[in-house]
Amino acid sequence: MTEKDPRGIRVTHSSVRGEGATAQADGDIPGGGAGASGTVPPQRDGSGRARKAAAGPPGRRGRRRVLRWMSAVLSLLILGTAAAGYLYYRHLNGSIQTDALNLGDNKLGGSKPNAFGQTPLNILLIGSDARDDAENQALGGATDTFDGPPLADVQMLLHLSADRSNMSVVSMPRDTMLMMPKCTEPGGTVHPASKGLVQTNESIQRGGPGCTVAAWTELTKIPIDHFMMIDFKGVVKMADAIGGVPVCVEQNVHSRTRDGKGSGLKLPKGTSVIQGETALQWLRTRYGFEDGTDIGRTHAQHQYMNSMAREFRKNAKLSNPVKLNSLAQAAIEAMVVDTGLNKIDKLFDLSMELKKVPPGRITMTTMPWIYSTKPGLDGRVEPKPGEAEDLFRMVREDIALDGQGSGTPAASATPGTPAASPSASAGQPSAAPTAAATAAAPPSRIAVTVRNSTGGKDGSEALVKGRASEVAALLGGKGFGKVVADTRTGAEDTSVIRFATDAQAADAAVVATALGLPATSVQKSDQVAGIVVFVGKDWRTGGSPAAPPPAPTKAPDSAHALNGDNDQACMAIQPGFTW
Repeated sequence: MTEKDPRGIRVTHSSVRGEGATAQADGDIPGGGAGASGTVPPQRDGSGRARKAAAGPPGRRGRRRVLRWMSAVLSLLILGTAAAGYLYYRHLNGSIQTDALNLGDNKLGGSKPNAFGQTPLNILLIGSDARDDAENQALGGATDTFDGPPLADVQMLLHLSADRSNMSVVSMPRDTMLMMPKCTEPGGTVHPASKGLVQTNESIQRGGPGCTVAAWTELTKIPIDHFMMIDFKGVVKMADAIGGVPVCVEQNVHSRTRDGKGSGLKLPKGTSVIQGETALQWLRTRYGFEDGTDIGRTHAQHQYMNSMAREFRKNAKLSNPVKLNSLAQAAIEAMVVDTGLNKIDKLFDLSMELKKVPPGRITMTTMPWIYSTKPGLDGRVEPKPGEAEDLFRMVREDIALDGQGSGTPAASATPGTPAASPSASAGQPSAAPTAAATAAAPPSRIAVTVRNSTGGKDGSEALVKGRASEVAALLGGKGFGKVVADTRTGAEDTSVIRFATDAQAADAAVVATALGLPATSVQKSDQVAGIVVFVGKDWRTGGSPAAPPPAPTKAPDSAHALNGDNDQACMAIQPGFTW
């Protein structure tokens, strides 16, 4: 049914009870099923490969306006909408569910202050497809996934700049293939590092959301300060208070194939305010948007999320303290957060920080990717060489993705800046001792092994003969009395220092400082016995590593950036899906 709201824009409701569609197997998706979020989780056979699985019916009475991947962000906006509602949240402290932040060895110590004492924030938003209780199971999905291991089908890194002038969001396609790091659960259970590529959404099965954080940390070298994870039922409980969300399509669209697949979304050309099951259909639509792949679905989700954020800011109904309390209750009951966000006042303070950024300085992006060419990985994707790292580097160095700049640069990210020992930021727990807690030994007593890794990971260049001995001699000249040039070799694109135990963290930082390596080069690893310097392809000659090229000043085109103020975004329609 279509009607007009007071703004004169079509309001579309769906009376359809179910999609009547199946989720296509990943291998069948043209372009890979690489949607970053809101997708119907792939069903797995015994080999772990995706297979076809029936998609369940949407929720009742139009309650699915938001998919799980945006709920963490929106819950923060809700919590911070009015300070007057703060007192209503205090009783919720006992309902907050927490889990360990980072189960990997490389903690990176949290975000570091810049030269002005301003500290950026990095929050990993995770959407879990868990169907382990009656409420989540009632919301649909294939019954063979009930009570099964969850998947982190949605992963979005939210970066709040140090000066609070801008916000960047980086989505990772759910079908991205990565090497998984070793993850150790708080109880001691160890999930060894993978020996081959693993689909990123399976990271949560390796001990929980802390392993998803570890996988992001390993890939991006971005220190992650917090995570927020939410499931289906939280999305549904919160959806009623949101109201309609304006979306746009360039042509009439009907997401339905001849064999009955598709979300069932049917909208006329132009802008419609979608609600209920129609909103769910929008967020699930692959067939009908752009080229019919999950990447097109991701772009539609970004449009919806930006529009939703704008609606929250201007919707006066959310200033009602009773309404806010209800929304906060729903969000808290559905969310799992890290232990650094275990109090309502911490969530409230965080939400107030996020509110400082105007919509026009919010940039939504997708990690640049390429289709994998490796056997058996048809339709899966991998980070795009060069451009994915450019995007990660901009986040690490607190560079705004919209090209408008920030108020201040992050001094700790400046190439060549001496490294600080991994440490915890304010309110940020860390399993590793900090430099302040564990004093470093004098250089003369620090044992260091230097390994020649100058050929690079792809082996495109020959090892520089004698390079380990040259760098060992360099350290000896700086007062390090226990340096050994290793006869074994490695393969690293950038020079890195790895250490084995927490007690060696401060000493490893001293070595990095002496060599002029950045803080991100210091990593804990169970693959070494002590402190080992891997001299990478970036340091084939000379007394210090080669300076990296200038950092990009704007997100690469392949990241498909969408500005939060862009209310003119309109989805292109796939040929054959118009009416």
